[in-house]
Amino acid sequence: MKRKIKRFPFKRRVKGKTDYRKRLKLLSSKKPRLVVRKSLKQLRAQIVEFDPKGDRTLVFVSSQDLKKFGWPNPSNNLPSAYLVGLLVGKKALKKKIKSAIMDIGLHPSTKGSRIYAVLKGALDAGLSIPHSPDILPSEKRIRGEHIVEYAKKLKGDKYKRQFSSFRPEKLPQIFEEIKAKIMKS
Repeated sequence: MKRKIKRFPFKRRVKGKTDYRKRLKLLSSKKPRLVVRKSLKQLRAQIVEFDPKGDRTLVFVSSQDLKKFGWPNPSNNLPSAYLVGLLVGKKALKKKIKSAIMDIGLHPSTKGSRIYAVLKGALDAGLSIPHSPDILPSEKRIRGEHIVEYAKKLKGDKYKRQFSSFRPEKLPQIFEEIKAKIMKS
């Protein structure tokens, strides 16, 4: 009597953490990957290289790193995502990394999202990453002007509740200052 051997899927696949087909396609390019991960409070961008013993992180930037440049605003919005991309791009160029491919993981691919703002920042820093120009957010959204327009529509308690941690009116000016500091570094 033959026993049936039951095969179990990989644990990361069962937990919904890794799409192995997508990962295999990314790894077959043999290029470093620009890995972008987002949470509710921050963004992380890394340049990761495949190694049979485990992936190696060559460059890592968190949106918390923007505070070193004087970023006073929340670190989970579109302008901060662009600045994270710009910073990871500058650090990658210093380590002689000129090209990469985008790895968004299991995040949905939404046109103009924070993930693609990171991509736009890395492109503006000088990295070569294959992409479609249609997915990138507009310059107006990258500068945070959409946040300023939204803040002008709110009144009274709604404004205080939504923007208790920062003043959105100065967001485009602060964005340009921080962008200049990152470009100089």
